[in-house]
Amino acid sequence: MESQVLYPALFALTLLYLLLAFVWRSVLVWRRTGINPYVLPQDDSPQGYVGAAMRLLMAAVLLTTGGLAAVPQAAELVGTLPWLVSPALQGGGWLLMAAALGLTLVAQAQMGASWRIGLDARARTALVQSGVFARSRNPIFLAMRLMLLGLFLAAPQAVTLTLLVAGEVLMQVQVRLEEAYLHGVHGEAYVAYRARVPRWL
Repeated sequence: MESQVLYPALFALTLLYLLLAFVWRSVLVWRRTGINPYVLPQDDSPQGYVGAAMRLLMAAVLLTTGGLAAVPQAAELVGTLPWLVSPALQGGGWLLMAAALGLTLVAQAQMGASWRIGLDARARTALVQSGVFARSRNPIFLAMRLMLLGLFLAAPQAVTLTLLVAGEVLMQVQVRLEEAYLHGVHGEAYVAYRARVPRWL
C-alpha cells in the first residue's frame, strides 16, 4: 500500500480505535450508571505509574500515526525496517487491527456496567465470566496487544516496534495488578475462574 494511503488510513483506524475503546464506552457507562469508569489514580503507586505510562503510550501511538499521515516522508526518519515490508505482512497487520477493534467492542459490551479503566477499590463490580471472558481473562488487553502488533506489521518501523514492546511490558504489569485486585474482591470465585480460563487465550 502506498504511503500516501497507508499512513492516513493507519491514523484513522488508530483514532477510531481509541475513541471507541476508551472514550465512547466510558461515556456510555457513565451515562447509564452515573459512575465515572475512568478510575486510574494519579499518584506514585504502581497503578498510578502504569496508568501514566499507558496514557503516554496511547498518546505516542496517536502522535506517531498522525505524524506519518501528515508527513509520510518522515517514515525514513523513524527507522523503516525494509526486510519486513511486504503486502502479506501488511495485510496481516490490517486484519489484526480490525480483529482487535471487534474484540474490544464485543468484550466491552459483555462487561456492561463492569467496564472500568483502572482499579476502583471502592467498587464491587461483577466478575464477568461468560462470552469472550470464558476464553480469555483479559480479552481487552489481548486486543490492545493485537492492535500494536498489527500496527507494527502494517508499518514496520523502529518506532512502531518500540511502541509494541513498551505496550507489551505495560500490559503484562497491568494485568498482574488487576489479577491481584480481582482476587482480593472476588476471592475463591476468581481463583476458580483463573484456574479454568487462561490469562490470554
